[in-house]
Formats: sequence, structure tokens, C-alpha cells
Amino acid sequence: MRKILALFYGLLMLVYPVFSQNPPSPEAFLGYPLGTHFTPHHKIVSYFKEVAGKVPGQVKLEQYGETYEGRPLLLAYIASPENLRRLEDIRLNNLRLAGVTQDRMMPDDSILRRQQGTGERRQQGTGEKMVIPDESTPAIVWLSYNVHGNEPSSSEAAMKTFYELVNPANAKSKEWLQHTIVIIDPCLNPDGRDRYVNWFNTAVGKDANPDPQSREHQEPWPAGRTNHYNFDLNRDWAWQTQIETQQRVKKYNEWLPQVHVDFHEQGYNNPYYFAPAAEPYHDVITPWQRDFQVQIGKNNARYFDQQGWLYFTKEEFDLFYPSYGDTYPIYNGSIGMTFEQGGIRAGLAIVTSDEDTLTLADRLEHHYTTSMSTIEISSENAARLVKEFRKYFTDAETKPAGEFKAYFIKADPYGDRLDRLKILLNKNNIDWVPVSSGSFTGLDYETGKIAAFKAGLNDIAINANQPKSNLLRVLFERNSRISDSVTYDITAWAIPYVYGLQAYGLGTYVTGSSGVANGTNANGADKTAPAGGANNSAGQYGYAVRWTGMQSARFLAELLKKGVKTRYAEEAFQSGGNNFEKGTLIITSTGNSAASKNGWTLVWEAARKTGVVLSPIVSGFVEKGADFGSGRVHFIHRPRVGLLTGEEANSQSAGEVWHFFEQDLGYPITQINADDISRLNWKNYDVLILPNGYYKSLADINAAEPFRNWVKAGGRLIAMEDAVTQLSKIEWGIRQKASAADKKDEDKDKKDDDYSVLHRYGNRQRDEVMNSVPGSIYKVELDNSHPLAFGYPDHYYTLKQDDNVYEFIKDGGWNVGIIKKDNYVSGFTGNKAKAKLKDGLIFGVQDMGKGEIIYMADDPLFRSFWENGKLLFCNAVFLVGN
Repeated sequence: MRKILALFYGLLMLVYPVFSQNPPSPEAFLGYPLGTHFTPHHKIVSYFKEVAGKVPGQVKLEQYGETYEGRPLLLAYIASPENLRRLEDIRLNNLRLAGVTQDRMMPDDSILRRQQGTGERRQQGTGEKMVIPDESTPAIVWLSYNVHGNEPSSSEAAMKTFYELVNPANAKSKEWLQHTIVIIDPCLNPDGRDRYVNWFNTAVGKDANPDPQSREHQEPWPAGRTNHYNFDLNRDWAWQTQIETQQRVKKYNEWLPQVHVDFHEQGYNNPYYFAPAAEPYHDVITPWQRDFQVQIGKNNARYFDQQGWLYFTKEEFDLFYPSYGDTYPIYNGSIGMTFEQGGIRAGLAIVTSDEDTLTLADRLEHHYTTSMSTIEISSENAARLVKEFRKYFTDAETKPAGEFKAYFIKADPYGDRLDRLKILLNKNNIDWVPVSSGSFTGLDYETGKIAAFKAGLNDIAINANQPKSNLLRVLFERNSRISDSVTYDITAWAIPYVYGLQAYGLGTYVTGSSGVANGTNANGADKTAPAGGANNSAGQYGYAVRWTGMQSARFLAELLKKGVKTRYAEEAFQSGGNNFEKGTLIITSTGNSAASKNGWTLVWEAARKTGVVLSPIVSGFVEKGADFGSGRVHFIHRPRVGLLTGEEANSQSAGEVWHFFEQDLGYPITQINADDISRLNWKNYDVLILPNGYYKSLADINAAEPFRNWVKAGGRLIAMEDAVTQLSKIEWGIRQKASAADKKDEDKDKKDDDYSVLHRYGNRQRDEVMNSVPGSIYKVELDNSHPLAFGYPDHYYTLKQDDNVYEFIKDGGWNVGIIKKDNYVSGFTGNKAKAKLKDGLIFGVQDMGKGEIIYMADDPLFRSFWENGKLLFCNAVFLVGN
């Protein structure tokens, strides 16, 4: 048999050149040497297509998606001819090594399919022929380039790496590809890259100017780092809020590579960074994952030492936050790494602080070198990589580590928060089962105490003994286990707090069960209220829709866009024997021709589109609460919404709001350049949103007078984060709270022998973190009788990213969300900052004339993954002030 195979491959190698041509180098195809120009994305795509067409026996090119602006997203698979022919078999075998089968890869309609089916996925081997995975398989190395658009050297390096892997003259590459499959994503963020490259090409002169003060090194707002909606795609891997990430991670989970590298650039004065990473490492990271990072680092160092290039390791770039391009792969069994080349703002050439000139050619050569070095060391250790990869997932299923064996999530009555969580779980291929009956005991996430509870309709359980056990543990951990307080990003993200769901950690595994209780549908709604429509007559008095989540907000947005008059109830009421909480939407036929004509078609269509439950109302006379003609039932005016953007606004904060309106809510919003505020026609807007930023128009009392006059005339101003701080300094009625330590320092007279001012230089980073809040979770006490908190219980979990807290509003306002003395929940907070974060305002509403100012000291839309904050923002836009 071996002789026959050898003869076959020998004949194949004789035939192969007939169908294969020498691929062009990047220089030959582009018409210029790499490093002398920035290559637009469409030319990168064209080059990859050209090479793939020349060597079809070594390269498979796949378009896996498109960006928001319509640019293609590509993957290139590079392998030896024999491995490329069996590429799909290698992929499926690799998934079997990870304990993942095709039926575990959830489709987009997975929630609906679960509700209609048994509610459980088949376990591996159930209902299908068991196939034993083969460890004698190539290792998979995935290289991701240019996730930040204005870190562009890596896409240039991707072209060189791609070429050298298929270059017939490169004998080393041929040897490496016997043991590895290389997957190249040449540009993760084409929209951001082209934004930067197109701007640079308009700013640069005939020759590049290396002077750092030259215009070509001063990129304007919003810069090319982010995608179309100004989102940082390197913070989105786990959350998958952006279309680029959604498409990429879906494909990533269909492969699960053994090695993944995310290529970046940092400040141009820094030398090159490569693994091993800095502390903190999450404790879920295995010794092998740590050790092989060191091996890769040493191999990189060998090549850099030969060239005399500077580099550093084990500093700054940690492995903790779960949604990076290095940590997400690590928590999915890979050796995940970030490589950073100095180069942000460097253009084609720049003079560095050590008086050297750093060129684009230098930068791409460094990235090319670490790309090839990583492939080389992975090829040499392919067998060990595959073996340890399999062990990682075997251990995850058979002996999962962590505090709990299962996580039990209670359904939110009438709400959609649990449905949104299921979507996140399915996107990450995390198994869950519905549980509708049984008694359990577990640790309550809210109280931190052991409690007994019973399962109810639509509850779910997530068992830890599954392939994605480690990712599950990281996403659901109550307390971040952080080995070093100096970290690069937020330090808390526990999913139950993010989604506002009641959760328990269990010491035993849970067997799923399914079923629908009598008198309710799948959403737990009234049996008289079919989801997404009704078949009552055109003479129906009206409908009620509970205000419980983003489905309700999207439904309201649809109605307002179509001119359907809608009201909301300020208090709870009972109608037709059904109870409705405050905030419930009410659509009546009276004076509402847009709603009732054609038999309520517009209302039904909106309900079907958004998935809400319509509860028929037969009379305006209610059994309990206020009748629909009462002053406690408020008409919702269709708000005309403006968002301040431009140089004065934080681009990512503005992008969150923009994305939220267009992609989450589906409601129109006008972006207004903050520099143009003096020319604004204020009468055209009912709501103005100030995202995090610093605004010249709020610099002092006189400059802010147009805002004040507009609010007094009936406008609604929503101020977020630092915009709240600005308002606190112009004496509009809110004041920033000082800490007890600050007050003590102000009151005491400084003495010459005050040794507290002395600090050790070597401890400067440690001293800084005493005042820092890099992202921790606090419990906010809510006044849910106020419209800003409708749809919530008496509390909300917020992500604190600073120590800003404000004095309670004493007159003419409402302290809707406050933190008290012991409201810290999770994450790192410096000692001095923690002392300040108590007994103060986080969310509030101040009445001013006919209008209102809504204060949001924390960001309820953070990176679009803080799901439980979204309804709070909708309340500010639609309900407050009506």
C-alpha cells in the first residue's frame, strides 16, 4: 500500500507543475517594493487572488464575509498539495480532537430550533457514527493581521509571508508545510485600514517626511484604528457585537487552531514586543500554553538577535481580559499571542526618540520575521501541539476546573435578556440545556450565599463538562482572579451581571428537561397574547406590551417611525385579569388611525418583527391602577435625536451610541459635529446625546448657555461619563464628590516634614493603580418608580472605569441610581478609589425648566456587550420627560 501511495504522489508531483505557475512576488504584482507605499485593501485582495490562482494546489482562498462598508474579508489556507486536498478532513479531525462535532456548531436560528425541538444538542457519538480523532495530523497556525486599521504594516507583512510560503525557491517553507496548515487573514479591519491609508495618501508629500510634527503623522478623528462604527475589534472577540467579528469568530470556531498570532503596532518609539506575555495571566491558562509561548519567544529572539533588532517580552501586554485576539484563542485551547511592532503614527518613515529613522519597510520586515518564525517552531513541534491541544479539551470535558460544575440561569419573566444570553452562548459554541423542573442548591450570584431554589419555565443550565469549559469559566467567574493589579483592560465581566440575570453556581451537573406550562407561551406570556401578532377584530380597543427588554424598545421604535401613537403607564395596573408593570406600552384605537387601520396591521407587523407579545385590551377601564385616560398614562412623543461627534467626543463612545441606534434599536439618529454646535438649529432636536468626551461648548457657564436655554425650552440632554464631569463644573445642579482623603488633604496645612509625599520611583506603577478603576463591577441601587429605571428590579450592575461619583441631587431632580458603602462586587479597584466609590450618584435626572438633563456617570452601552444597560439608555431616550 505504501509503495502504491508513493507512486501516486510521485506521479502527482510530475503533473502538478502543468497546472501550477510561479506566483508573482508582491513587488512584481503591485509595481513597487513593499514598504515604499501603503497598499489599499482592494490591492491586497487582488494580490491574494492572483497568487491563489497561480498555485491552486497549495492555496485555497475563501471570502468569509463583508465589512459594514462592503469590503471583503478573506482567509487564505496554505498547505502542501497533499494536505490541501484533504483540507476538510483535517478540519473535521481537528474538531474531533477538541470534542466538537458538526451538530455542536449552532446555526443562526438556534434559539428557535431549541424551542421547537427537544431542547438539547446531541452529545458526541449520539445518533452518529463515532469517528476516532487522529493525532498524526498537521498543526494549524492562524495568523491575523491588521485588526487596528492605523497599524497597517502587518497587512504588508501578510503579503510577503503569503508569497514566501508558496515561493518555489523557499525550501524551508515546503518543509514546514508538511507539518502545518497555515491560515492567513490578511486584514481583519479593512474599513479602518482604508480610512487610514486613504487619509495618509492625501497628507503625504512627494517624499515621506520623517519629522514627527509633519501633518502625515497627525491622523484626524476618528482615526483608522476602529471599524465603521468606531469599535475596537480587538476587544470584541468573545462578545461578537460587530459584523466583522461575528463572521470571523464563526469561521475560527470551525477550525480551532493550535496556534494563533494577532499582529499589532504600538507607539513608534517602542521596540518590538513578542511573547511570552506579561502578568496577569488568567489562572485557567495551562502550563503548556505558558511554556510554548516561551519557546516561540526564544525562536523569535534568535532571528532578531541575528539582525541586531531590539525587542522586549513579559511586559505590558497581559493575558486576562477574555475578548482579545490572544486571550480568546487561549481560552479556546490555542497558543494565543500578540506581536507588537513600534509604528503607530509612523507613516512611511519617522524619526524616533533615539534619533533613528523607522521605516515602513523595517516594520513589515519585523512582522514577516515573527510570522515565519512562528510557523517554523510550530512545524517543529507539531506533534506536541496536537497532543496538548487534545489533552486541553479532554480535560475540559472530563475534569473541568473552577468553582462550579454548572451554572443555573433563571429566566426573566416576559423579558428577552435570557434569549440574548443564549445567542451569545451559541455564538461561542457553549452548550446549554433548558431546565423547567427540579429543586437545586447553589451559590446565589447576587448575595454570594448558598440558597435553595426551584427550576421554572424557560430556565437554563450550563454544565462545565464540555469542550468550551475554560471559556465558560472565564466568562462566568464572579470574582476575577488577578495575579497582578497592573493590567491592560477591564478586570470584571461576569455574564450574569452583564445581562442582569439571576444566576446560581452549582456543585453538581444538571440534566436538561423541556416543557411548556399551561397558560403560557414560550416567552412566559399570557395565553391570550400570541407572540408577534393577534387575530382580533379591527374594532379591538387596543394592546399592551410589557416594557421588559430590548424587544420592547425595538417595538416602540418601529411604532414611532410609522406614526403609531403610543403611551406608557407610570404605575402598574391590571386589565382583563392580567398584571402589567409600570412602563408597559399602551396602543389604543382612539385617535390612532395609523395603528387601527387595516385591522392593526402596522402593530402586528412591528410585533412580529421584534418578537414582542401583544396583550389585547378590551377597555380603558382597568381593574387596578390608573385608567388609560389618566394623567399617569403618558403619551410618548417621537423624539428627534442628535449625537455630538467629532474631535471633542471620544470616538469609541460616540460609536457605541451610533451603532446602538442603527444596529440594535433601529431608530434614526443625526450625528452632529461638536465644532458646529454654534450653528445648530436647536429646534430640530428633542434629545441630544453627549458621549464621553470634552466639549468646548461646556467649558464654562457662558459657553454652555445655548445648551441651558435649549433644555429649559423642553430639550432632553443625555450626558455620559466625562460629559457629566464637565456639567458638574459649571454649577448646573450636580457636583462631583470628593473622597474623604481629598478633603483631609485640603483641610490640613502641609508641613516640610510631611513624608507622605515621598514615593519610590520603582513603585510608580503600583502607586498609580491605588487611584485606578480599570473596570470593575458595582451594584447600583435603583429607584425603579422613576421612568429612567422602568423595566428593572431595584438594582443594576454597572461597570465602573473611573472613580467619578457625584453628590446626591438635593432639589429639582431625582437620584435614580446610587451606590452605597458596600456596593463593590467584582474586579480590581485601587484602595484610594474604592474609598471614594460610595454614597453617591451614578444615574440621575435633573429637571430644568420644561426639559431634563439625564446624567449617566457610567457607560450603559459599554462596547455594546453590557446588555443590561441598553434598556436604561432607551428609557432616557423615550420615556424620561414624556
